[in-house]
Amino acid sequence: MELISVARRAELIGNARSVLKLELRDHYAVDRELFAAWQVGSTDALGRAAAASRDRVAARVAGGMSLRRVKVVSEPLSEYQRFAFDYSAHAVAAGEDIRWLPRRLTSTVLLPGNDFFVLDDELVIFNVLDGEDNRAEQQLHRDAGTVKLCRSAFDVAWAVAVPHQAYSAP
Repeated sequence: MELISVARRAELIGNARSVLKLELRDHYAVDRELFAAWQVGSTDALGRAAAASRDRVAARVAGGMSLRRVKVVSEPLSEYQRFAFDYSAHAVAAGEDIRWLPRRLTSTVLLPGNDFFVLDDELVIFNVLDGEDNRAEQQLHRDAGTVKLCRSAFDVAWAVAVPHQAYSAP
């Protein structure tokens, strides 16, 4: 295991051809102004903020990158997750395949304890967060056993998760 910087994480993800991400938490740090704008129904603010993300996803997909994400969520969705659902629609429109996995369906699915990325079936990056939803560290794993474990967990979660377009956020 190697601790890496956020910049190194971005570089590794940016150079990958296949990116799988599993998110396990019900809340993440978010731009407070954007969240406040969404809370009062400012879809314009959400659309403007999502434009850069959408363009980045579209460029990656156009370049041949495959992006798949599973978001494990408690239901009913928290206000934050309802915001994330709305925001995710922009990434989906740009080509990222996002699925939502209700936590009630994960009881028999073995998942690692931290969010992770599997890159090109060769690397795993774990995002370790603190109690305030801030990054504590980024762990890079190259060993085949860890990659296999995370790929398997992702595949099982993917199989039971609901595609973004079919998920109705309760």
